[in-house]
Amino acid sequence: MDLNQLKENKPKRPVMFYYAIAFVVLLLLNFVLVPWLSEKSIKETTYNEFVGQLDAGNVTKVEVRQDEYSIYYIVEVNGKELICKTGLMDDPNLVERLDRSGVEYGTPIPTKQSPFLALILTWIIPIAIFMFIGNMLSKKLAQGMGGPGAMSFGKSNAKIYVKSSTGIKFSDVAGEDEAKELLSEIVDYLHHPEQYQAIGAKMPKGALLVGPPGTGKTLLAKAVAGEAEVPFFSISGSEFVEMFVGMGAAKVRDLFKQANEKAPCIVFIDEIDTIGKKRDGNFSGNDEREQTLNQLLTEMDGFDGSKGVVILAATNRPDSLDPALLRPGRFDRRIPVELPDLQGREEILKVHAKNIKIADNVDFSAIAKAASGASGAELANIVNEAALRAVRDGRRFATQADMEESIEVVIAGYQKKNRVLSEKEKLIVAYHEIGHALVAAKQTNSAPVHKITIIPRTSGALGYTMQVEDGEHFLMSKEELENKIATFTGGRAAEELIFHSITTGASNDIEQATKIARGMITRFGMSDEFDMVAMENVTNQYLGGDSTLACSFETQTLIDKKVVELVKKQHDKALQILQDNIMKLHELAKYLYENETITGEEFMNILENRNN
Repeated sequence: MDLNQLKENKPKRPVMFYYAIAFVVLLLLNFVLVPWLSEKSIKETTYNEFVGQLDAGNVTKVEVRQDEYSIYYIVEVNGKELICKTGLMDDPNLVERLDRSGVEYGTPIPTKQSPFLALILTWIIPIAIFMFIGNMLSKKLAQGMGGPGAMSFGKSNAKIYVKSSTGIKFSDVAGEDEAKELLSEIVDYLHHPEQYQAIGAKMPKGALLVGPPGTGKTLLAKAVAGEAEVPFFSISGSEFVEMFVGMGAAKVRDLFKQANEKAPCIVFIDEIDTIGKKRDGNFSGNDEREQTLNQLLTEMDGFDGSKGVVILAATNRPDSLDPALLRPGRFDRRIPVELPDLQGREEILKVHAKNIKIADNVDFSAIAKAASGASGAELANIVNEAALRAVRDGRRFATQADMEESIEVVIAGYQKKNRVLSEKEKLIVAYHEIGHALVAAKQTNSAPVHKITIIPRTSGALGYTMQVEDGEHFLMSKEELENKIATFTGGRAAEELIFHSITTGASNDIEQATKIARGMITRFGMSDEFDMVAMENVTNQYLGGDSTLACSFETQTLIDKKVVELVKKQHDKALQILQDNIMKLHELAKYLYENETITGEEFMNILENRNN
């Protein structure tokens, strides 16, 4: 644990500790320092010195204080008066000495400061010091609780972007044409509300953006505000969650109050599922979250939509939201922001490529095909990785090769150059990957092989085979799914056929093949045994999909049996394909072993005996 962690983990003193210190300081000022400062400068002398000064004629005034057993006298030295003090002695000649010296005695000698100065020293200065300490304490308390605004309980933390200060327009968002079309109506309403009011139409109070992570939901919301040129309030759902019950509801009230004051405007709540989860009636739940949700529902019912206040929200867990939040009159529109299609991916790549220098011959269509299933954020990362690779290689612009390599970086990680495989392991991996590629190439309705490599990656893969579809496919037939299972089993089949042994390299292949086979039986109705009956429910479809079986234990046993039969059947098919093409398997594996990476074109040339 480093020094900073030790400082963070150090227990914080309570506020009363600092107030106690301030109180002690005040007492010291009043009882020690102030009386000491209030005394004038008085010099202590002996009685003999007093008599000597008196005889020398330097004393101008004397006061005898019987109650203090002291004599105060004033000595004039070089034109300055000095108050001195000595003890009272039993001297019967004292009065005679005073008369003989001609000094004034009997009148009081002032030894205290003026009342005004005493007031300043006793009250004004201590109070000022106490107020200063209190001010420092309040600042320290505010910093300890999260900054200057921490004491403003119930205030909204929404970030406000006014008049399109973000600079984001619809032209900056690509690949989501349907979502932009639905949102453009909101922009038009904010610009021309009278057209809608004239016909009696009401603008939807809220629009819910739903889709997987990285598809551009937040970017779309900012683009709406940029096009409409209205204030844009942005806040995350987690910022409403507080430790104290009622604070989240107070923040909701303050947010809508600010929105009404700045109408027309847009309020964007990101990750609304944080506060909008279904209320299940469980009293052991988070009362603060439920109160925040209830306040949000009330505010959405209460504000006037004609003022031009539009509520936008984003989530990737729509199935977890409370039904009361989704009913008409609250979030009237549900706008899907899905993963982009082929054309959308190409447009997104072009938008992000404007920010970097690229070669003139870059084929964005080929890059979009290879990046099938990538989100907008992943495509932006691909373009950025291509620019970084160009800089590492000393080029001033990114090339097609940079783009293709960046796809592999995003999918499988960086090349692990320090990992050196043994000759035997390298040969096993070569046969394994060629097994995948050869089975895929010898089947109809299978995606063409794009690239094969046995260079280890940081994701843990020792090699991989990349297949790229010629076009965009939204439906998959039973035969295509079976071919994919056979392709996944091709690597293990090659190991069995050539080395008569198996390794752990097929672990991910086994997972993928099993997942497809189970989906075919339980969800897609591709089993003669169960016909068109769903045996599995999928939730959180945008976050990987959590599946739950909805059948009896006997049926689950039968499902497991059918999954094993289906995978085994395709495994046997892969073995047969490799046996029928064993010479090509040896030739291709040798080529891959020697070159480590081969393209899809080189693979097909060897497979079909074409001249290079």
